[in-house]
Amino acid sequence: MSGLGRVLIAVYIILAIAATFRSIYQILTKFDEAPLAYILSAVSGIVYIVATIALMRRGRGVWRPIAWIALSFELVGVLVVGTLSIVMPQLFGHPSVWSFFGQGYGFIPLVLPVLGLIWLSRETKSE
Repeated sequence: MSGLGRVLIAVYIILAIAATFRSIYQILTKFDEAPLAYILSAVSGIVYIVATIALMRRGRGVWRPIAWIALSFELVGVLVVGTLSIVMPQLFGHPSVWSFFGQGYGFIPLVLPVLGLIWLSRETKSE
């Protein structure tokens, strides 16, 4: 695994932990304040967990296609939620991980799937 691959997986692990635990806390303590935002944060946490596992095991069986699907879903999610959070902020109540294109996480949720897809693409071409 290349240096970029290790960095990507490390960042995915951090995001998986951060998004998952943040969403669990929010759902348990203040779900009624912003249910959509907290559900979307939980979905992003699950996507990050799946993406992390798939990237770590991408050379084995079905894991490479799962990595492609997870990263593509993540990118679409960030773009859709990011756009909606700008044009229809009343839908959310509070920010989710993907709101404003991941602004609360330093835009890492926007950049990470792009880098991951590029990395998977280069790996596929080099085989």
